[in-house]
Formats: sequence, C-alpha cells, structure tokens
Amino acid sequence: MEMDSLPNGNSAAASPPQNTTPAAAGGTTPFPKLTQLTEALKLEHQFLRVPFEHYKKTIRTNHRAVEKEITSVISNVADVSDSENFSKDDAVNHLTSLVSRLQGLKRKLEEGSRTEHLQAQKCRARLNHLESADAENLAEWNNTRVKRILVDYMLRMSYYETAEKLAESSNIQDLVDIEVFQEAKKVIDALQNKEVAPALAWCSDNKSRLKKSKSKFEFQLRLQEFIELVRGENNLRAITYARKYLAPWGATHMKELQRVMATLAFKSNTECTTYKALFEPKQWDFLVDQFKQEFCKLYGMTLEPLLNIYLQAGLSALNTPYCYEDDCTKEDPLSQESFRKLASPLPYSKQHHSKLVCYITKELMDTENPPQVLPNGYVYSTKALEEMAKKNNGKITCPRTGLVCNYSDLVKAYIS
Repeated sequence: MEMDSLPNGNSAAASPPQNTTPAAAGGTTPFPKLTQLTEALKLEHQFLRVPFEHYKKTIRTNHRAVEKEITSVISNVADVSDSENFSKDDAVNHLTSLVSRLQGLKRKLEEGSRTEHLQAQKCRARLNHLESADAENLAEWNNTRVKRILVDYMLRMSYYETAEKLAESSNIQDLVDIEVFQEAKKVIDALQNKEVAPALAWCSDNKSRLKKSKSKFEFQLRLQEFIELVRGENNLRAITYARKYLAPWGATHMKELQRVMATLAFKSNTECTTYKALFEPKQWDFLVDQFKQEFCKLYGMTLEPLLNIYLQAGLSALNTPYCYEDDCTKEDPLSQESFRKLASPLPYSKQHHSKLVCYITKELMDTENPPQVLPNGYVYSTKALEEMAKKNNGKITCPRTGLVCNYSDLVKAYIS
C-alpha cells in the first residue's frame, strides 16, 4: 500500500514525483513505475500460497476418503467370497449394499472434483491478476490491492459479513480467502464456547502437517479437556481420559503432564498459584491464539494482518523521537495513538542528513529553496515567504503565531 509521507515539523522523507522520468521511445514504461510494480509483486507470496495450500488440502482429503472407502469395500467383498456362512441371498444382499456404497462414493468424488476445479480456478484467477499488473493500470491494480488487504484485515478481526460484502461489491471473491477463514471461524467459535471437538477434528485432518512442524496444539487441547473433567469433579473419567489421550505424549511433555495430573489433588478451587492458573478462563483465550498461529502457519499466512504490515512499512520511514513529543504536529500520522501503537516496536528512521519541510508549502527546503528564519525563530522556505511578501507589500505574517515583520528582517539559515 503506497502512502504519501507527511511532514512532522522536524524531519521528513522526500519522495520524487512519479512522472519525472521521461518515457523511452516506443512507449516504454517510466522506470519509477516499473520499480514500484516489481517491488509490489515481491510481497504477494501469501496471495498465491494460501489458495494453493487449500487446493492441496482438498486433494489430500478426497484421496484419503476414496482410499478408505475402496479398502473397506474390497475387504467386504473378500469376506463374502471366503466365507461359507453366506447363503446365496445373503451374499447378493451384501454385495448390493456394497454397490450402494460405491455409488455414494461416486457422488462424493463428483462433488470433490467440482470443489477441486473451483479451487484450481481460484489459483488461476490470482495468477492472471498478478500477470495483469503493469504501469498503465497501476492505480487501478493498487486500488484492488487495498481492498484485498482490507478484506484480509476484516477476516482476521472476525468481521466476516463485512468482508464478504466488500469482496462481493468489488468483485474480488477469487482474490480473497473468505472460505479459508470460514473454516477457521468454526474452530474459533467452538473454542470461545469452551468446546474442543471441532479443534480436535481440525488437528486430525491436518495431523501430518502439524506433526512435521512439531506443533503442540493437539496436546494443549487434550490438556484443556482433562482440566474440564477435573473442574467437573469427574476424576475417574479424567484418569481414563489421561491414560488414553495424554499418556502417548509422556515421552516429550512429561513435566507439563505431571503438572496437569496434580490438579486431581488440588481441585479447581485451589489457591495454589501454580495450579490455579490452569483453571482460569484465559486458558481458552490462549487456545484461540494458539489455533490462529497454527492456522496461519499451515496456510503460509503472516501472523499479523497485512494491513498492519503495510502500515508499519510506511511508518518506519516516519518514526522519529520527535513524533512522540507533546508538540508533535497533527499532520504527522504518528500523532495518533493507533499509529503510535503500530510504530512502537519499530526502530527510529535513520536520517543521514537533515531534511526540513516547509510548514506552508510542504516542499523540501534545500540549497535551491533555502530556509529563512523569522524574528520569532520559526523557519519557512524562501519560496513561500517571497510569495507572501509579494502579496502583502513586503510584509510577512507567521502562520503559527501571527507575528508580522518585513521581508528584510528575515535571516537565512543553512542546512548541515
């Protein structure tokens, strides 16, 4: 997202006009626009990665379902052929039921094929969108990009309906990941309602990927389910549950298991800080955050919303110590608390040389347009003060304090 730098009254980064470089013969694109476009495309990794990962997941899910069903049918056919206990009628009925299962499998395959086709189309639409970017339609392409970033932010902040309406009104349904986030919404809603079943089902569907990344999310879910059994004073069920679902994690997470198992003795109303924390409601919030991290990692998404990342990229050029002072000008984006919060983890902008921006014209003051100091100490550009003097018979009025003086009273300043 391109943002114009605003002066902060002390220093600012000046950017050259976009159309200063003449086009070459034959209608060649101006170099600054080509550079801007090239840099923009480097940031579109997530744009292609997410639908591709979703497409691969659908293929894997369909493949597993077919493999499981076919194996079961073949096994049942073998049982009929090898068994002597089946009468002719029983064998016919059994085989008829197997045929019905295969017909059901065929319908599932057709539905799965349609889903895969739609997802493949979405991947192609995004490739076409990136290929369509050129200097001639850069403004329009950037406008679409801003809308994509806004939809991404809304989806991450759980504004699903608003995101859908923006995508629909802008006709960018294939360029945003609404379906993917709706999948996550089901799990998040369940966790917020203190239900782990949908999250465990999600872990089962993505077991191999989570195992490869050494994820602890399923283990954390199992621990929470155990804690809820203890909270309800179902100790026997909790012990049975631990033997079945927690014991397999003992080799790698013994300390955490020992701590959780101790809650059987301390109960949910304990005042012992070590174990009291396990029963606090914020544990569910932790699971929601943990799921969001695993979900983003699975699909190759950034953990932070794209809007935050792009804003921080712009703010990093404006972030100076002056921005956090009480007299920071309101024209500086960092005078707003929301922008300051985004910029707080960023380093200060490195300024090799002083850069002064005129308060009146917003233009850079340099050797061609040197700064002039008024008797009250305020500094403005020569160009602005000359124009003011011509209109007011040689008089200068300070726009900040209202001081009136003659142009001859000004003192030239020099930039180091």
